Amino acid sequence: MITCWRVLFAIPLFSVFVSAQQPIFTSGVDIVHVGVTVLDQDGDPVTGLTVDDFELLEDGQVQDVSYFSRGLESDAEIMPLHLGLLLDASASMGRDDRFQKTAAIKFLNTLDYALDTTVVDFDTEVRVGRYGQNDFHRMVERIRGRRPEGNTALYDALGVYLDGAFEQQGRKVLVLYTDGEDTRSRLSFNDTRDLLRASDVVVYAVGFQKNLRAGGRQRQRMLLSQLTELTGGRSYFPNSIDALDAIYEEISTELTTRYSIGFVSKNTRADGTWRELEVRLRTSDKALRGSDVRAREGYFSAYVDSDRESVR
Repeated sequence: MITCWRVLFAIPLFSVFVSAQQPIFTSGVDIVHVGVTVLDQDGDPVTGLTVDDFELLEDGQVQDVSYFSRGLESDAEIMPLHLGLLLDASASMGRDDRFQKTAAIKFLNTLDYALDTTVVDFDTEVRVGRYGQNDFHRMVERIRGRRPEGNTALYDALGVYLDGAFEQQGRKVLVLYTDGEDTRSRLSFNDTRDLLRASDVVVYAVGFQKNLRAGGRQRQRMLLSQLTELTGGRSYFPNSIDALDAIYEEISTELTTRYSIGFVSKNTRADGTWRELEVRLRTSDKALRGSDVRAREGYFSAYVDSDRESVR
């Protein structure tokens, strides 16, 4: 299965989500899915935890866990993994373009349990292709075929990807690579942040900042970190392009040790409001004290309008 399309002006595809104060979802999906990563004090993934080791709270109220699994490869038939890759194809990539593409392809090859992969490459324009498990070689051709040019429409690319991800059922992980600040998008940072809050996508970002002026590096680092952390993901800022292989390997390892928790909210109001989530460890193991527990910050509840059917 291959689906490809090009977006020159991305805003119309997802303006309905940007303009809404509260995104609207169907009430048919009752289970809220939360991806959880636990890192020990050395920054290594903690494996082997059970459902009894976790406590999940919504707006401060403890919830009953109805689904639990370890590693994204587990239960792949029941909860498929949809992978996304955003690649900066702007002119500033220059001589680093071949290496970053090779590193990305090697990373994708390790995640052969993903049901499909959505590739978004962006410069002044945003181009999207979705590839099934049997289309890996075509995906590689697509990634290698784009030559660096133009400006950097990072936020528009994120918006276009998220618009498609809303239709996907299962676990969703996005890895993005950019070497600079957004210089082209019609979407603002705040728009992009709101879209991510309304989604259930976990985002990992690699910000390669050598092409940025010193004054812009800290700002770019802060913005990317804000976007990833609210999803339960993580940002990386390597000093050298040679570090990409190790970063992608770390992300791959983290995904294979990630926990998935599902629950049905005790708050039955279908009011479309924001619900804050918190995941805690309740293990008595002293070695796990001080562990870093990462998960999405919250979600928007289902919304039902009494005068019409709820829509997604």
